[in-house]
Order: sequence, then structure tokens, then C-alpha cells
Amino acid sequence: MGASPGFAQAQPPAPGYVMPDTETWELKGADGYPYQIFVSKPAGPAPEGGYPVLYVLDGNAMFAGFAETRRMHEYMKADPGKTIVVGVGYKTDKAYDIRRLYDLTGGPTPPPWDVELGKAPTGGWDKFLDFLTGPLRSELDRRYTIHRGRQSLFGHSLGGLFAIHSLFTRPDAFHTVIAASPSLFWHDRLMQKEEREFAARLQSGKIDKVGRLMVVWGEREETILERWDAEAFVRRMEPLSAYGLRTRHEAYDDEVHITVPSRAVTSTLRFAFTWP
Repeated sequence: MGASPGFAQAQPPAPGYVMPDTETWELKGADGYPYQIFVSKPAGPAPEGGYPVLYVLDGNAMFAGFAETRRMHEYMKADPGKTIVVGVGYKTDKAYDIRRLYDLTGGPTPPPWDVELGKAPTGGWDKFLDFLTGPLRSELDRRYTIHRGRQSLFGHSLGGLFAIHSLFTRPDAFHTVIAASPSLFWHDRLMQKEEREFAARLQSGKIDKVGRLMVVWGEREETILERWDAEAFVRRMEPLSAYGLRTRHEAYDDEVHITVPSRAVTSTLRFAFTWP
């Protein structure tokens, strides 16, 4: 018997979109927490020394944009397409997971955000950095042909805060660090202390190897502190070029806090691929 007029027959759901040239797998941290890892890998043979690697924090939200842009560069035979993009995310379909508050911070949530975020755990950034540079890097080395020296890190907001923390405390962990709209105000005093110690060590020659730093922000950041902090931070970092730290910055017209990463994708891939 046919369907009644005006009533469409139920259709099976359409298949979900699968992004080409990508794969995803789970990897547990030292505490047993399962991270979801997203990988966009070039189809061609690895360049001499192995593929450069770009780690993208908040992978659930950020990975797709970086992966598709990398794939377009590969199609055009442009250098950034030869990079492996690694999104570090969580086992959720949401763009963000509350676990990021633990992974990307070094202490308690400051007011007024402490009320909004409740009692979510914080302060795990050193353990997370251990995970990135230890188990995750080793697993990538096992699965792919990677360049152990050409390792770059991208983080936005709290991820940008974390990226700068990694530069200050373990300057040899990544060849390139890209901090987008870094939430430096989140740990204002702690970051000032880390910055002073990093500058002193760099100027005294106690840091053997230091990479490159790119800081980007939007001209219409909702929290004016984020824009002012980023601008002032870059001005303080630039004199350290005399001691080996190469710094670059970009300010994006008409971009607000949440739209900065989309604008930064191509610049990040190009900056990360540059070697040495």
C-alpha cells in the first residue's frame, strides 16, 4: 500500500562525512585518561628526515580546519601540505570538553570564571606536556615517519596559554610554538614569574636550544585584556631575538576571540613548516 498523500516515507539516515586522508585513534595518558587523537597525513613519501609534525590542541574543535587546509596545500604541491597534523582531543562529539581546563592550566580557576566553571579540576598542564612529548610523540614515531626535531605546537585561548608555558618551561620541547589569543590573564602572576625566569636563563646562556614563537590575536577580542596582553607580551619577547628567540605576530582585523583560529590556520601551517 502506498504512502498517504502529504506524508513522506521515512528515509534511512544519510551516512556521515568522513574526512579524506585522516584517521583517529585513542591513546591513554599516564593517569589512564583516554585522549582522542586525530591525524591528517600526507599521501606522498616523507621528506628527508621525516614529516614535520604540528600538534593542534582542542583537536575536536580545531583539527578539521587544519586538516583540510593541509590537504589543499598538498593538492597544490605546496610545502605545508607535507606536514602531519595531529589534533589532540577528547572522546566527545562536542567542540570542547571540560577536561581541557585541567590539561591546559597550572592552577585554580581565577574569578569570575571560578563561579561559572564550578569545581572542575585544574592544574594539570605539566602532566599534559609530559603526555605530548612522551607517549604521544613515541606513538607517532612508531606509526609514521616523523622528524623528531620539526615538532610544532598550536594552541588557542587556554591552549595558547599552555603553549607559552611550554616555551618558558621546556624550550626544547617544540621547534615552533603558535599561541592564538593566549589567555595570559588566567595565570597572570604565574606567567610573569615564568617569563622572567625564561628571559634570565636565555640571556645568561643557560638555554642551549630555543625555537620560534608566533602570537596572533583578533582586533575585536571580546575581552580587551586578551588583546592588550598579547600585544604587550610580544613587545617583551622581541628583544630576546638577540639571544635566539625568533618572534612573529599577527593581528587580525574584524576577528573576535573564537574566530581567530580559523584565520590563523594557513599562517600557522606555513610558520610551522619553515626550517630551520
